Amino acid sequence: MRESTLERRLVREVKAMGGLALKWTSPGNRGVPDRLVILPNGQTVYVEMKAPGKPLQPLQEKWARTLRGMGHRVYKLDSDEDIDRFIQEVSRA
Repeated sequence: MRESTLERRLVREVKAMGGLALKWTSPGNRGVPDRLVILPNGQTVYVEMKAPGKPLQPLQEKWARTLRGMGHRVYKLDSDEDIDRFIQEVSRA
């Protein structure tokens, strides 16, 4: 399965919850997560999409640590099961 297929599914699932899964780019800041997920209950979550089995690059790992250190939630999703778990977790919060 391709990363783009998983990414489209994430966008669809988040939209069904009433949220947005916006593509996030930050010029001059390579390695930021792919998606900024904004949910109706005031949650904002960062998501890095990857092809199945692909690890985060070192710069992506650094951004994930930085954001987590500031109290944000950051997810790496690379499978349908990861997306299912993500949707369940953010639905509960």
